[in-house]
Amino acid sequence: MVTLNINGRDVQVDADPSTPILWALRDNLNMTGTKFGCGMAMCGACTVHLEGQAIRSCVTPISAAVGQKISTIEAMSADKVGKAVQDAWVKHDVPQCGYCQSGQVMSATALLRTNKSPSDTDIDNAMSGNICRCGTYQRIRAAIKDAAKSIA
Repeated sequence: MVTLNINGRDVQVDADPSTPILWALRDNLNMTGTKFGCGMAMCGACTVHLEGQAIRSCVTPISAAVGQKISTIEAMSADKVGKAVQDAWVKHDVPQCGYCQSGQVMSATALLRTNKSPSDTDIDNAMSGNICRCGTYQRIRAAIKDAAKSIA
């Protein structure tokens, strides 16, 4: 058993310590908001926060998260910055297929927690590890700028 702090709660996970956080969330805890995309940390669909930093949960073992705080998409609506990002996503009609969106929102939220007024370059750098197969990158950038204004 491994104890993890997920969205402010300590939970017991019956899994090998080398199990990726993604699979502990999805398979052990039935938290399916975090998506599996590539399994190689290249697409960003599996992005969660570890101590506020955007990480790829498909390659990060649960052993690396013991004693640290994990935040998932399920907690973003209760977070001021996360809620602002989600509201901007809806306002700018960002999602098409929606598959990558939880990872996109998590990366955007991590960016806005450290940079309240990101430039286009800042946004591009922060979001570069998140792939949107539908190509809504202009809407993503507009939504991030809108969310930044709403939390300023």
